[in-house]
Amino acid sequence: MTTRNPPEIIPDGRFPPNESYFLMPRASMEAAGGRAPDTLIVSSCSVDIGPIGMHISVFGMGYVGVVTGACFAKNGHRVQGVDIDIHKVRRIQQGQSPVLEEGIDELVGAMVQSGRLTATQDHDRAVQESDVSLVSVGTPGLPNGALDLRAVLAVVRQIGAALAHKDGPHTVVVRSTLLPGTTASVILPELEKASGKRQGKDFFLCYNPEFLREGSSLKDFYDPPFTVIGASSPEAGRAATELYAGIQAPLQIVSIETAEALKYVSNCYHGLKVAFANEIGVIMQALGVDSHPLMALFCQDTKLNVSPAYLRPGFAFGGSCLPKDLRALNYVAKDRDVEAPLLGNLLRSNQAHVERALRLVLATGERDVALLGLSFKAGTDDLRESPLVILAEAMIGKGIRLRIYDPHVNMSALTGANRRYIEQELPHIGSILGGDLDEVLERARVVVVGCARHVEPERLARWARTGTIIDLDRVPESVARAAATYRGISW
Repeated sequence: MTTRNPPEIIPDGRFPPNESYFLMPRASMEAAGGRAPDTLIVSSCSVDIGPIGMHISVFGMGYVGVVTGACFAKNGHRVQGVDIDIHKVRRIQQGQSPVLEEGIDELVGAMVQSGRLTATQDHDRAVQESDVSLVSVGTPGLPNGALDLRAVLAVVRQIGAALAHKDGPHTVVVRSTLLPGTTASVILPELEKASGKRQGKDFFLCYNPEFLREGSSLKDFYDPPFTVIGASSPEAGRAATELYAGIQAPLQIVSIETAEALKYVSNCYHGLKVAFANEIGVIMQALGVDSHPLMALFCQDTKLNVSPAYLRPGFAFGGSCLPKDLRALNYVAKDRDVEAPLLGNLLRSNQAHVERALRLVLATGERDVALLGLSFKAGTDDLRESPLVILAEAMIGKGIRLRIYDPHVNMSALTGANRRYIEQELPHIGSILGGDLDEVLERARVVVVGCARHVEPERLARWARTGTIIDLDRVPESVARAAATYRGISW
């Protein structure tokens, strides 16, 4: 396994985008001259204990805090658990876990006996005696769906008050689930107010989302798909990076807002998968199909079905298959009195993206618009139910003077259902479809990029210096930066 050093500082002070850093496994540390791990025997449980590492205070001895603290202690760090609940504190002091989880009682007992894990109600002392403070308290939902941040803010104020009279550097790592922007707009101001100090100068703040599942949390901690740290600078992320020096997993260092969002995106997607499988199950049951072997077969396709395919935010889907098959499955669900609200709303969600693109164009106030791309998929001339055709029709209906460029669409070559579809949807397409890009761009004040592959970036960047780009496909950054006005449909 290849190891990499922490990232270097780049000129604008941010981490390089989309970089992955692999943490050094303990075996590599030993080979490089580090002290070999000790082994502590507790009853019949053998627990490896690594060399002494950092001093950590973990605020919140609930499910996440206990598992995180015990696992970090096992990795060789000294951990103080902090909680206002004296019963939780006493249980840990007695070598017992206050939460139920397979293997956690043995691990907590071993770590307490080793002296690596302690618990206290004294938040001030915990901060003074640690290098890093982890915030792992709950953020329950309020009746209106908003988050209850009272516990997080109470802990942040405690940490800030302790930092007010602490000398030396300290890093605060938030693990509580927070909506994007909360760390910067809510947590940071409270921390600076309570401490009287400045982030980046007197202390560092970063965000480290947790993905521990009940019932498999110890395995999840030691075998994650990745470790994610949201930081505003390399210095801010350095201490958080060192925490995971014993975990063999890619380390993704991103913006704080991206790290905050990841937990929500992941959980919403998991919920989406469950709802999708359940709706398919009841529809298939009504059709006499056993959904379990069906979905097992479905999951064997790791190129499209269970893969990154189609998970790139952008414009609407179309073509001769997806819309038609969705309508058919929804029809049969209604015919068999099967409720499938998720599948039933997919086409409406898809249409909302077309409407969003139209609003972006109309908001410019311009009437001369060029559309780059018309087919539903790049590299084809299939126009059937293309969302770009639907968008073009809507723009013309709003009085837009539209010109279209798609090098793969030639009216004389269109045949059959493909030709009939476009003649019905855009009967005057011959007068608005141009074969020369420069001619299409010449009078345009706005360019809608439906397919970025249809134009060379340098060519589009030159035009964009005096125009507006509405991007549905994510043009290269050089084009976006060159544009006088740039709008992405979902970025």
